Amino acid sequence: MRLFKMHGIGNDYVYADCMFDSIKNPSKFAIEVSDRHFGVGGDGLIMICASDKADCRMRMFNQDGSEGKMCGNGIRCVGKYMYDNNYVQSPHVTIETGSGIRELDFVIDDGVCTGATVDMGIPEIEEKTLTVNGREMHAVCVDVGNPHCILFVDDAENTDPAVLGPIIEKMPEFPDRTNVEFVTVINKHNMRMRVWERGSGITLACGTGASASAAAAAYLGKCYRSVLVCLDGGYLHIRWDKTTNHLFMTGAATFVFEVVNYDHFGLGERRSSKLWRKAGR
Repeated sequence: MRLFKMHGIGNDYVYADCMFDSIKNPSKFAIEVSDRHFGVGGDGLIMICASDKADCRMRMFNQDGSEGKMCGNGIRCVGKYMYDNNYVQSPHVTIETGSGIRELDFVIDDGVCTGATVDMGIPEIEEKTLTVNGREMHAVCVDVGNPHCILFVDDAENTDPAVLGPIIEKMPEFPDRTNVEFVTVINKHNMRMRVWERGSGITLACGTGASASAAAAAYLGKCYRSVLVCLDGGYLHIRWDKTTNHLFMTGAATFVFEVVNYDHFGLGERRSSKLWRKAGR
């Protein structure tokens, strides 16, 4: 089993190459391997699996072991892995997710994938009034393959998502739980966003959340349909196409390291990797 660490602007996951292998209990393994003290550490686990519908299939598990349908930052990293490891040779890839097939176009630099543009599909938007701690709040709920609740605030930079995020995530209005975004529109071209992700808590970035927030802001006329979203870990560019009504997300994908030995969970050693050979072992 090949394990490795990657991140999309700080949204980090442990990835498993399951094209020819499998994990018997991925929910349990996600909890163990994403532990930042006793495991590899990450916002969760992403399995890269074979697919009969696309170039590969992505399965994503949060830190608490719950399975999500889609991960915007994670899918860029899956695409990078597919390209850099010669599973695909084209700068275009299709990836099956729990919310359908997503198409990616790679950014290639000196033969290495450094990022991608992802077709996030058509957003489903609904406005709601939530009563949180006795106070009414206007929210824009956007589904981009997974659910998001966007709150526009005066100062997202200094807003702590841990205060309201866990409360809103589990409100009865969201039977499947929801991700919660706190957004400040700086101007028509720029937004600041912080996020509370269901099943993982505060993360440095959320690609689906940035896409949902950009759609919500454009829907309310707060920004243009092409906007740069500033997250704790970096920037994502979101474009909401007028012709197709599809959202397109562009951002980086970064390799961190390969896990060479992870015997604690019975995965054994892998000593055939390029990193192992480069280390002279």
